[in-house]
This record gives sequence, C-alpha cells and structure tokens, in this order.
Amino acid sequence: MKDVAVIGAGMTLFRRHLKETGKELSYLATKMAMEDAGIQKNDIDMVVMGSAPDAFDGIHMKGENLLDGAAGAGKPYVRVFNGGGTGVFAPIAGWWHVASGVADICLVVCEEKMGNIYPHPQTAFRHIWDPVLDRPLNPNLVWLFAMEMNRYMTVHNIKKEDIARVAVKNKRNAVGHPCAQLADPNITVDDVLNSEIMAWPVQRLDISPPSDGAAALIFCNKDVVHKFTDDRIYVGGVGWNIDSTIWTNRDLYFPRYVAEAAKMAYKKAGIMNPRKDIDFAEPYDPFDYKELHHMEGLLLCDKGEAPILTREGVTQRDGDLPTCPSGGLLGVGNPIAATMGQKVCELYWQLAGKAGKRQIPGDPRVGVGQAWGDIMQMATVMVLRRG
Repeated sequence: MKDVAVIGAGMTLFRRHLKETGKELSYLATKMAMEDAGIQKNDIDMVVMGSAPDAFDGIHMKGENLLDGAAGAGKPYVRVFNGGGTGVFAPIAGWWHVASGVADICLVVCEEKMGNIYPHPQTAFRHIWDPVLDRPLNPNLVWLFAMEMNRYMTVHNIKKEDIARVAVKNKRNAVGHPCAQLADPNITVDDVLNSEIMAWPVQRLDISPPSDGAAALIFCNKDVVHKFTDDRIYVGGVGWNIDSTIWTNRDLYFPRYVAEAAKMAYKKAGIMNPRKDIDFAEPYDPFDYKELHHMEGLLLCDKGEAPILTREGVTQRDGDLPTCPSGGLLGVGNPIAATMGQKVCELYWQLAGKAGKRQIPGDPRVGVGQAWGDIMQMATVMVLRRG
C-alpha cells in the first residue's frame, strides 16, 4: 500500500442561495485546488465526487451531471454518498484509490446545493424514515437530534450554557474564514440561550445553517509528490463505521460508531494516545452539542468531559486542543457533503501553514477530521500529519 499526500485544496463561498449551479461550484473549487497544487487537468488520473441526495440539486444522476465541471470528463470516476459522512468518506475514497495504486493523482470534489429544494432542505429528508417504525411519528431531523441532545445532557448533567459555548466559539472562529456564512465576532452565550426554540433543547443558534457550496482536495502518490511540493502533508489513517439503522435500539448519549471509526484510523496512524498525539481536531458540528459528543467519540476526552474542556478554554484556537478552528459547520455553513472543506481541507491548510487568520499558534503536526451521517449511525474519520 502506497503512502498518500495531500497537495492542494479549494473551497467556494458557503451561502444559503448561491446563483452558481452545482457544476459551476464544482468547477470553482476544482480550479482553486489545482492552482494550489500547481497541476493541470491532464495530471489528474481520476475523480471522486461526493454529494448528498439528488433531491437537493433536483437532478437525477447528480454525480455524472457534475463531472465535467470537476475536471472529470473522460476520466475514471466514482461517486460516494453516505449523508453527512460524505464530507470525510469522499476523501477516504480518494485516499484508497491512490493507496491501492489505481491512480497516482486523484481529485476529490464535494458539492451541495441545498438552497434548490423548497420549501426547505428538510423536505429532502421526508422519505428517509423506516415506513413502519418511524414514519407514523412524522419525524424530522431537528426533533430527533433534540432527543439525542437531551439524553446527552441528562446522562452527564450538562447545562445548556456549556453547550451554547460551542456555537459562540465556532461562529467567532469563522470570522477569519473567507468562505464563512454565519461568522459573528459579537455573539454571546445569552444570544444562543435566547434564540428561538425549535425542539427543546435545540434552539435556532444551536443549529448550523443550510448552505450551498463546494470543496476540492487533491491526493497524490508519495512516489511523485516531489514534483509538486516539498511541504509534505500525508494521510496518517482513515476509519469508518456504521451502527444499526434502528436508532431506538441505542443509548444516544455516546456515539459508539465514532469511537470505532476513530480506533480504526488511529491504529493505522500509529496513534496510541489521541489526547496527547493529536494537535487539533475538526469534529462534525451540525449542532453545537455534536461537537462535544463527537470529541468524546473521537476519544479526545472522557465521556461527559468535553463541555468542561470547552468551558475552560481548552478547545479555543489558542488552547491545548484547538477544536473546529475553521469555525466548523456552525460558523462556516453546512452544505452537507461539501463540509469536506472544514473537516479535511482545513486539516491540510493548518498543517501546511496556509490557514491565514485561522492559523493555529505553534507547530501543529497531527490533525483529525470527522463527519457523521445517516440517522445517528455513520462515522468517517481521517488523520492528516505533516511529513
């Protein structure tokens, strides 16, 4: 198995309604990544497309439609999709195509146009439920995750203000991100606690916004990476795991599927003690409580400890464990698959010293990114390290 490096990344603006088509967004992200890597279209051996349901763009065979916008016409191509987990699973697919020797250079492009679906992106999720056990309850994702958040808070006796601090931190972190949709330098915990109740205990400012956008990454075989860069950022490890689709069979206070995916990635990366070996993290944060939930699933702290670390400033950009220094989904936006931009592109930018105003102080050498999909069951994890 070949070592795999990341040599370029690109990311569009994230907004609620972008005028650009999905194909145009894919082109813009791809162009930025290719310019960052210093490569031409002919250098790319194959393309991986990541996107969520076709219903968002309203185009059947969405991946194939986006392909020529992503430098993929006439090249080997594969599309991957596992809901929110796609943001890290698509780069995992890019990694395995290079690691296996199928390609020397693989372009990964993730795109989402959530603004195309009316009256709201939630409409796309009306048909994901078990027709016998779930659908009679007329569920939606907000109240389902409100149940999980409530369970997490109840088991560990967590105060709502400790969770609200995550939204404040991430929206402030996003101020330095050129693509951010909801950056806010002045937001306070009280603002979060006084925002509209959606489904208790979830309030409006606890949730990331629906977004349009695209992101791109370029993976390269170690044997040829010297042609493009001397600053080597390598994939240290990858992991993925899926739990039962029957969410009522699980205790929701701990994401076991994340822990199993993390163990898989850490084993490959040679990480024995993630709390000491990992310099910063980009856990998936579509809700503020999920950053805490996923920190614990990533084994970066004990169960119930993540809110304490947040309260004590450990997870701030200048803390001992910077967490979502990009601003995450809460601050930058949540175009589901394209969140690869915050979760893996950000790892690359931080490790390569290209994060600009978001750059973590010191000398970060190892970062972990994670995404979460399906109905509280899918986890994907990638570790990047500086060579």
